[in-house]
Order: sequence, then structure tokens, then C-alpha cells
Amino acid sequence: MEIVKCKKLTKSYQHFNVLNQVSLTITENKIVGLVGRNGAGKTTLMKIIAGLTRATSGEIEVFSKNPFNSLLVSANSLYLDDRMDFPGSLTLAEILKEAKRFYSNWDHELAFRLFDYFGFENSQFHQSLSKGKESVFNAIIGIASRCALTIFDEPATGMDAAARKDFYRALLKDYLAYPRTIIISNHHFEEMEDLIEEVILLHKGEVYLQQSVEELKESWIRLQGSRNVVNAWLAGKRVLEERQVLEETYAVAENTYSDEEMISMKREGIKVSPVSASEILLYLTKDEKGGVDDVLNGDAPQ
Repeated sequence: MEIVKCKKLTKSYQHFNVLNQVSLTITENKIVGLVGRNGAGKTTLMKIIAGLTRATSGEIEVFSKNPFNSLLVSANSLYLDDRMDFPGSLTLAEILKEAKRFYSNWDHELAFRLFDYFGFENSQFHQSLSKGKESVFNAIIGIASRCALTIFDEPATGMDAAARKDFYRALLKDYLAYPRTIIISNHHFEEMEDLIEEVILLHKGEVYLQQSVEELKESWIRLQGSRNVVNAWLAGKRVLEERQVLEETYAVAENTYSDEEMISMKREGIKVSPVSASEILLYLTKDEKGGVDDVLNGDAPQ
């Protein structure tokens, strides 16, 4: 079943396209990672999906409805970001009790087990929490709500390493017990790489790729070996990254090699190894104008 469907979706601000002709489909019961560099349009797309803002042009359906001002979408989805605000008069415990009234799939026992585990007090107020503790509390709501569509926009902002690890583990474990569609955006993709089933890469407001994480990792390999030998095997291949260190070449190349070619490469002394999904995504969106070293050396193009 299709939960989200976008066709030629465009969002403009002052004649600048934040999203440009975005077309994609997200099916039910899947954890999808929405990734891309700052300014790629991730937050804008998630807010349109959640019905919080309207697209400039194009089509979007969430649960087969236009999400903007849709009661159906509001009742079955939840958008969480690092700027969530709650009534200042309510304690944290009272916020959780109100959430129970709103979300039909809410697990109140789970919410308070997580609440206790992460060290919250019933009498605390949301505005008195540190940034990291705010994010943890928001994440508890996102997990315990069990909405058919849950959208996490940078959910781990401010969390320490232990809290981030616990959050991802809790989310995955509850998802496996109660499958639903989850869209999650995080600048640190390497932290959630094992959680994500499918990745959507936005680049400059457009969908650069939509692919399963396993397919993405299988599509690229790292080659390391003698410069002349490796370079010969790179001929005609798409290369994401290539570095020369002394007499050796390190490269990330498109994996269209046959099994026989792999055997031949290894016989010629080339070390072949996998590449993490986070590395691949970084290379795919690498700015072609050069790195910071080029800027400092005065070599970057004007």
C-alpha cells in the first residue's frame, strides 16, 4: 500500500525552488531515511507530507488524500522536529496523558517505561529541559504514538552518544513489534544506517536516488592497489572518489564487475572492500568545486 505519493512536487520561496519536480513513493511498514546536505529540501518535503505546509505545484497524496488541512492525515501521522513546543502549563507527565487522548495507537505503559528509563520526573516542564533531554522526550512521544506515519526530523539533536544509541534501538525494537511507516532524517546517517531499509537522497531540491540500503551498498566498491593496475580497472567506470597516495590508488567505483573480473583483480594484487552507505551518500553529493583544502590553497574556482 502506498502511504506517500508525490508527483512533480515543487515548493518555491521568492522565486527560488526549495523542491523541484520531486516524484517519489513510500510504501507502508518501512523505515525510510531521508538524507541530503543542508538546504537540500528535506524539512520542506517532510512538512508538506505532514500537511503543515502547502506545495507550490505538483501533486501529493498521503493515505490517498491531500495532506494539507486533512483530519485523516493529522489523526494518523506525527511530525517531530527539534523545535517542538508544548503548553507551558503542563508537566511532562501531563503531556504524555494528553497524548494518550489524541493518538489511537498510543502505548501509555511504554511511554512511561521510557520516561523512567531516561530519567525524567513527573513534575518537570518541557521548557526547563536541556536541548538533549527535549529531544529524548520528543522521541518518546514519537515511539509511543505508533502512528501509521511517523516523521522524525533530526530527532537526535543534542542527545549524547548513549541516548542516541538507546533511541535508535528502542525505535527499531518497537517498529519490529508494531510495523508502521517511519520517515527519519538525520545528518549523521552512519548512526542509523543499520536501522534504515530504504534511502531517499535529496540533492539541491531534487530526488537524486531512491533505493534500498542493501542495493546502494552493493552498487559501489572500494579498490586499493598499485596505481597503474587500479587505474586500468577504473577505465570506463563511474568513480565517486579517487586518491593517490605514493604509488597506490584508493578509489570508490561503480560495481559492475563480474565475478571473473573480481577474481582477476585480486590476483593482480588489488584489495577489494565494501563501502558504507554513509560514505557513498557523501561522495554522491560531493561539491564539484573542490574541498576546503582547495579554498585554503587558493585553488578553488571563482
